[in-house]
Amino acid sequence: MTDILKAGISFFILELSEMGNHSPVNLYVDGGSRGNLGPGSIAVLVCGSNDNQLLREYAEHIGQCSNNEAECKALLKGLDLCAHYTIGNVSCFSDSNLVVQQMNKQWRVKADNLRPLLIEARSKEQVFAKVTYSHVPRTNQRIEQADQLVKRAHQGRRTDNVHVDPTAY
Repeated sequence: MTDILKAGISFFILELSEMGNHSPVNLYVDGGSRGNLGPGSIAVLVCGSNDNQLLREYAEHIGQCSNNEAECKALLKGLDLCAHYTIGNVSCFSDSNLVVQQMNKQWRVKADNLRPLLIEARSKEQVFAKVTYSHVPRTNQRIEQADQLVKRAHQGRRTDNVHVDPTAY
């Protein structure tokens, strides 16, 4: 990581800590590609800690990638969006067992294309008090919702809905 990037992250952390929002959030991420390599899309849902309050939903087409790259890029975008709402605890949920196990350091990263993405995710974790990762089935209500957003993004329909203004959370 470059010194400029480290300085930028440090400044961002200081700025967030002055804001002081430590409310926990739940993060649901999904990514997919049509073909492996193929056109990829990501989706992110940021929810209040009880899951009843949808704070933000986001989806976009990200270009050619593998399915696992799309899952990692969804995580990166999700952590970025969570930083608008909290510096407290983030509980991240994904149907990608690979991403969850690698972020939990249960599995090593073998794929060279995923290594820089997961390193970047680890650096983004530093903004928060704690980040946890849990694997959930595709039938999870929020993951199904994210999957629908991925499908819409594959069709070129970008989503960026702010349901709760970060300054009001």
